[in-house]
Amino acid sequence: MGRSPLLRELIPSWKLALEGEKLAAGTITSYLHSARLLIAYLDKHDMPEQLEKIQAKHVRAFLAARLYGCWLDDKRIKPCPCGDTRARSAGDGHKHFRNLRVMFNWLVADGELDGRSPMANVAPPNVVAQPVEPLTETELKLMLKACEGTSFIDRRDTAIMRVLLDNGMRGSGLAGLRYHPEDDELTDVFLSQHVLRIRLKGGRMHMAPIGRKTAAAIDRYIRARARHKHAESPWLWLPERGITAAGGDRRLTTTGILQMLKRRAKEAGIPGVYTHRFRTTMATSFLDAGGDPIDLMHVGGWTSLEMVRRYTQATAQRRARDAHARLSPSDRL
Repeated sequence: MGRSPLLRELIPSWKLALEGEKLAAGTITSYLHSARLLIAYLDKHDMPEQLEKIQAKHVRAFLAARLYGCWLDDKRIKPCPCGDTRARSAGDGHKHFRNLRVMFNWLVADGELDGRSPMANVAPPNVVAQPVEPLTETELKLMLKACEGTSFIDRRDTAIMRVLLDNGMRGSGLAGLRYHPEDDELTDVFLSQHVLRIRLKGGRMHMAPIGRKTAAAIDRYIRARARHKHAESPWLWLPERGITAAGGDRRLTTTGILQMLKRRAKEAGIPGVYTHRFRTTMATSFLDAGGDPIDLMHVGGWTSLEMVRRYTQATAQRRARDAHARLSPSDRL
């Protein structure tokens, strides 16, 4: 009988299997990141890396180290020699729990792991969602003012911000927009129809609406883009210096978009700005303006009203009070 393979030896095969399922590149990257973090943890802590010897207790120890930092005692006074004592959020731990569950289930299904997945006896971290406060109208105006110039970068950043404000597009969807001025099959930009075509999780396509000002901002950017040295790139958003994507084309990545937003927020003097916060801002603004929750669900490309509730939770009570002030049963008597 041959030895049980090391987990690290099967990561390339899992990557091929994930790519075969046509998952989004960001999803695959997240899965592989969790696997590599677990492998590094097992290696540093003298825990078994052979597939058949990895047990639930090893995965629990890894998740606990992610949540609370790595310590030698329960009071967290003696740091582990690995040096990683930084605590992470429960959301971070839950992400790795989900990713590792997918990996071990694949190992079982593919016959590499004989028996049950060790994840069967691992409880997920308890995540208490904290409502995200939307950006205020004043903050949004300050951010737009920070990039109101006429340079290529100013036009690009303005267009990106207006897209985020209009439909709350995910960073991955935004970075994945393609552009071709003459071929509808190769472009995701349809300005005359006021929509952008994005790819959602699971491979679904979604036509995300944009308003008149956003369409005009994108058009203004595209005219500047035509003079860019990498104008032949199939990606809509081009970087200032040029990041090479798969295939050798230049594009602004998801990370690049986040860095741009943080830079513009710093210029405007606004803390705590990140891509996903625009999603909450869009949803809140839509409902505050009298929008229907079902319409909002379709604007955001969501499949249930639960997502509407999640993204507008921080302002739900205020909106309910405003509605009550208009509709008070007692006031009508």
